[in-house]
Amino acid sequence: MKKDLLSLFDLEPKDIDLILKETRSFKSLRGKKKHPKPLEGKTLCMIFEKSSTRTRVSFEVAMTELGGRVLTLSAQESQLGRGESYKDTARVLSRYVHGIVIRTYSQRNIEELAASATIPVINGLSDLYHPVQVLADLFTIVEVKKNLKELKIAYVGDGNNLANTWINAAILLKFELNVACPKGYAPSGALLTEFSSYPNITILSDPVEAVKSADVVYTDTWFSMGQKEDPKKKTSFAPFQVNDELMSHAAEDAMVLHCLPAHRGEEITDRVMDGPQSYVFNQSENRLHVQKAILSLLMK
Repeated sequence: MKKDLLSLFDLEPKDIDLILKETRSFKSLRGKKKHPKPLEGKTLCMIFEKSSTRTRVSFEVAMTELGGRVLTLSAQESQLGRGESYKDTARVLSRYVHGIVIRTYSQRNIEELAASATIPVINGLSDLYHPVQVLADLFTIVEVKKNLKELKIAYVGDGNNLANTWINAAILLKFELNVACPKGYAPSGALLTEFSSYPNITILSDPVEAVKSADVVYTDTWFSMGQKEDPKKKTSFAPFQVNDELMSHAAEDAMVLHCLPAHRGEEITDRVMDGPQSYVFNQSENRLHVQKAILSLLMK
């Protein structure tokens, strides 16, 4: 039976453990003759309705290094741009290729595609979730800090798809998570209701309280792709900037993570992003190794 990755809830904790284990193996073998090629003869189709650097490049390189091929489409280059349904697109692509990655504005689009596809569908980003990013983040944290369940992770900023996915991860893996957002910008009411029964997850409006003794401080841009920049929103978010003062409340050896692209001087300062506590570019590199593990798990 085919397996999709539409959100982290499509995985069990044992699946995440396997992805992290396989990621470590793929990372250690990169560039070596014994690097496995389990997807030889297979083709991945990637559909981008939103622009991309890390998701596109990491998946393309990952698929190539696993022995497979990649076909990349923008919505404008496919009939989706002219109104063809995701249902019909899924049924056609399922007869041509062996897996689909889609980066789109709406989670509903991904779910409609997956419901009609007979091949694995992977969420490369939607308005609601970004599972492939958080899997790379988890690997980066475990690579440095080892035992995830003993850590406190603080997400500071907009209650967006990354915040939602971090909450998914905390539900599955049971680590302590603080999510700090300005009032009016927390994850949606429906999600908050769903997550309220988990004592390891706390939603706050005070960034200092959120990062106290945190082992990991995570942030993201204040304006998601396609959103118009709003000066009022910038004012509301100013206290949530990850800077030296905010980091002084975290654990002394706290890691700083950002999924990129960063608006330097807004959600994070240059001093922090380029400083010794930043693992931002390790995190970005690990997208490649995690994509290999995801593709190998779903498409073999």
